[in-house]
Amino acid sequence: MPTLLIVDDERNVRYSLQRSFAADDVDVITAASGQEGLALLADQLPDAVILDVRLPDQSGLDVFDRMRQIEPRLPVIIITAHTTTEIAIEAMKRGAFEYLLKPYNLGELRTAVHKAFELSRLSRVPAVFDQAAVGAEGDDICVDRIVGTSPAMQDVYKEIGRVASQDVTVLILGESGTGKELVARAIYQHSRRQDAPFVAINCAAIPETLLESELFGHEKGAFTGAEHRRIGKFEQAHGGTIFLDEIGDMSPATQARVLRVLQDGRFERVGGNDIVESDARVIAATNRDLEAAIGNREFRQDLFYRLNVFTIRLPPLRDRMVDLPRLVDHFRNRFNHDLKADVQSIAEPAMKLLRDYDWPGNIRELQSAVKYAVVRATGDVITADCLPAAVRGESSDHPLTADDSEALSIRNFVRSLLADGHGEVNDRVRSTVDRMVIQEVLNFVGGHQTRAAELLGISPTTLRARMQQLGLTLEKTVKPEDASPGPPKYP
Repeated sequence: MPTLLIVDDERNVRYSLQRSFAADDVDVITAASGQEGLALLADQLPDAVILDVRLPDQSGLDVFDRMRQIEPRLPVIIITAHTTTEIAIEAMKRGAFEYLLKPYNLGELRTAVHKAFELSRLSRVPAVFDQAAVGAEGDDICVDRIVGTSPAMQDVYKEIGRVASQDVTVLILGESGTGKELVARAIYQHSRRQDAPFVAINCAAIPETLLESELFGHEKGAFTGAEHRRIGKFEQAHGGTIFLDEIGDMSPATQARVLRVLQDGRFERVGGNDIVESDARVIAATNRDLEAAIGNREFRQDLFYRLNVFTIRLPPLRDRMVDLPRLVDHFRNRFNHDLKADVQSIAEPAMKLLRDYDWPGNIRELQSAVKYAVVRATGDVITADCLPAAVRGESSDHPLTADDSEALSIRNFVRSLLADGHGEVNDRVRSTVDRMVIQEVLNFVGGHQTRAAELLGISPTTLRARMQQLGLTLEKTVKPEDASPGPPKYP
């Protein structure tokens, strides 16, 4: 359960936010002053902070600076009134995660907080190298482990060791699902910048029209919807590390801007003329053949040369099958913990099927397959019939994906409802799935309802009605003067 620290002198606002985030299984601690907030931060080290700029004992900016001294990687979300936006922007320049204007809406704030939790996990949870001697099962559960002792993986470990402490750009190449993000985090966590921010962005997951703004920020009025200045990822990562995942999917225009940052560490925000400097170490990754993309004029050759200072190539799973048993045990332990299961082993016929399969989806596909098998297992042993059809050779249309894994979670949810004797199972499942889908789409578009409705294939009116039914209404705001001492309704 992640921990959120809220520092705000308005009692009713603290109460409202505490109730709201507690419903999301978040451990919330609150402080009414800057000094109290700093004491809680030092004592409990939360995963993210919501910080009001105006505090009774000191400036929120001074509190932010002290928080950065205590934990430089801690994501801090600044809350500010319109009259103090320049202070919030200054905090963003110094490394704050995000800022929101009062009165803020709970949907937008919730999205920012959960993104901050993910960033906190990426920067603070270590990506641990595998060891020949297997430790306690808890070690596999509590950390993100780069598993494998094969010669191919030993070479990867050596390359990480060679480059981690060198302040140079790194390009990680490998098929989809081979673990490029874990390697990027290992480089960061063993670098000289390990106490500075780590900022990750998936270039393929953000629409081209929004990617430049995400990377470089924008000025107020730069485009429709740009209601205030935004600080981009390169600026936030100043002094730290930025991980550009799937950089091969970046548009030519954005490639040109990234090239300039790599050349001289300078850029302009979208719609602005002021020069911004960023001393951020760049780690990039892609599953594309960049040399072929250059030949097809889809990727800039000069950018490739700038990225290709040091290259790490991750082997596909089919080229390191000696690691398969260790990987299976790792995921079995993990999903035993996550799903409260007690699967102790895997039968030899099932292991033979795993060895004989080609694994086009690599480690990610294996992870989903083991999760599927743990859910299907009726005893403490994974048998051949527990494995996905594709692995059993009954279907080879497509590999098991993360989406299939989510479907397994839904099946598990249905089973738990039935076991507990709940009625209206269909309505409960539909509401749960709708909430997840709508929230993910809103996260993807930064809370913009019109764009979310377009992606969902429904009208904005229908989206707003469904959001209200699910308690996800973004129009609802929290104003200190409107907050009541009694328990209000929360999304």
